[in-house]
Amino acid sequence: MPSKRICSFCGGDIEPGTGIMYVLNNGIIYWFCSRRCRRSMLDFRRDPRKFKWTLKYVKGGIKRG
Repeated sequence: MPSKRICSFCGGDIEPGTGIMYVLNNGIIYWFCSRRCRRSMLDFRRDPRKFKWTLKYVKGGIKRG
């Protein structure tokens, strides 16, 4: 039975038979539910904690220091 995957960027569920698997040269595997998530993480290098549409969003901002 295929298992559900979790998107590496937004944290959403990926149904079996859908999504994009991206493998880096060092063996790290990223799973993406959509092109929007893939581009945000790989091309634009965005932080998912700053976007309300992701499940990894942190209300109140990211505190540093």
